[in-house]
Parts: sequence; C-alpha cells; structure tokens
Amino acid sequence: MNIIAFVGAGIIGAVLSSVLKQYKPEFSIYITLITGMLMLGAAVSAVKPVIETVSGYLETAVPDSSYAEVLVKSLAVCYITQMASDSCSDAGEKSIASKIELAGKFAIVILALPVFSRLMEVIKQLLQ
Repeated sequence: MNIIAFVGAGIIGAVLSSVLKQYKPEFSIYITLITGMLMLGAAVSAVKPVIETVSGYLETAVPDSSYAEVLVKSLAVCYITQMASDSCSDAGEKSIASKIELAGKFAIVILALPVFSRLMEVIKQLLQ
C-alpha cells in the first residue's frame, strides 16, 4: 500500500469537496462519499494479504477455525460500520450515524453467538 498516494487522494478529495461546497454545496457530499468509498476499497485491497496470513496462523493454532472466521468478520464489520458512520456524520446526519454504529454492534454480537454457545457448553461440562 502506497501511503503517500492514499493520503494524497484523501487530501485532494477534501480540497475538492471544500471548493465545491462554496459553489454547489449539494454536490460536495458526493465528492466526500466517493472519495471515502475509493479509499476504503484501496485500504481493503491492501489489507487482504494480512487478513489471509492472520487467518492462516489462527487456523494452525486453533483446531476450530470458526474462531478465526468470527474474528475476521467482526473486524470487517467494525471497519465498514465506522466508514459508513463517518460518512453520515460528514453529511450532517449524526442520528443516522449513531444508528449505523448501533447496528454494527448488534451485528458483532450476532457473529459472536456461536462462540458464546461453545463457551457455555464448555462451562456446563466443567460444572458436571
């Protein structure tokens, strides 16, 4: 990942949005959203090898690879939720942003339910 290009694209997007806000404020948000989506796509594609490597390590270390799957999916939910929430906040929709964050938290709990179920089974076995 070329951080200079990544930061440069962010700065260019911010400047374009600021300039456009003076003349056509209704189009400024589109520049912000497009820049954010492009940067998210670039970041995700750059991080993909890291995720694959960590997943491989977790599969080797833990016999049940479902834990690694839950971890990777939870991280993805966190990043996507944060990006969407920040975009809504930038657009002035703070209430929608907070709802997106709440939905992200619920999604992580739902993803973790199988881990909690397995934990409860282990606790029941230990208590018997």
